[in-house]
Amino acid sequence: MAVHKITWNVYEVLEKVAAERKKAEKISILKRNDSTALRTILQGCYHPAIKLPLPEGTPPYEASEGHNAPSTLLKRWEDFKYFSPKSVQKLGKIKVERMFIQLLEAIHPEDAKIVLQMKDKKPFKGVSAAIVREAFPNLIPPE
Repeated sequence: MAVHKITWNVYEVLEKVAAERKKAEKISILKRNDSTALRTILQGCYHPAIKLPLPEGTPPYEASEGHNAPSTLLKRWEDFKYFSPKSVQKLGKIKVERMFIQLLEAIHPEDAKIVLQMKDKKPFKGVSAAIVREAFPNLIPPE
């Protein structure tokens, strides 16, 4: 009999971490729900050298219906390779911004909020850089 692991969306993992009071439990939740998408979001938010070449604030986009989102951040994390200065040079600023909006519209609306928060380097509630460093060593540089 196969056992299937329940996979939470990135926003759900961050909500669970925010609700937890104990540092050790926060770290445990992050580790148990490790995914490339989660690591990408945390690194994008807390790594000082990572700056997405996108305008600050919320772009005009239509959030998907959560229960009917066409995709998930867990599946679309690779799209972040397009949000780099190199991609802007290659594809153009407008094209990259359009692709960013398409990503936001394709994923769960709460995950879209997480992506926007990461883009603008706004730390997640209950998740400090120290907790990220402990859960995922070498993901972000030491202070």
